Amino acid sequence: MKQHAARPAAAVIDGIFRALSDPTRRDVVERLSVKPASVSELAASYKMAMPSLLEHLKVLEGSGLVRSEKKGRVRTYELAPDRLKLAEDWLGQQRKLWERRLDQLDAYLLQLKKEGLK
Repeated sequence: MKQHAARPAAAVIDGIFRALSDPTRRDVVERLSVKPASVSELAASYKMAMPSLLEHLKVLEGSGLVRSEKKGRVRTYELAPDRLKLAEDWLGQQRKLWERRLDQLDAYLLQLKKEGLK
């Protein structure tokens, strides 16, 4: 029996992709991939009320994609790359699965074509 590496719970993967489904949140992740930023630094780039941005950050933090630290009155966010790696690994598994399926289909179609030429 083939043993699989421990897979993250579906809820974890769902939360990651749900968080990444919003363009503002994807943009925040991209910006934090360059360097950590304070809430005010992040807010300067968006034309939205602060509570709206804070809700986006709450979703990202809840999914584990970012983490925050408060020093004094300043809350700074940084990327949590381990969660992105989970999503990357899941997508890689899906790619391998579909490449294998398409290879099998290709082999089957070539066999049909070969048999049709006889």
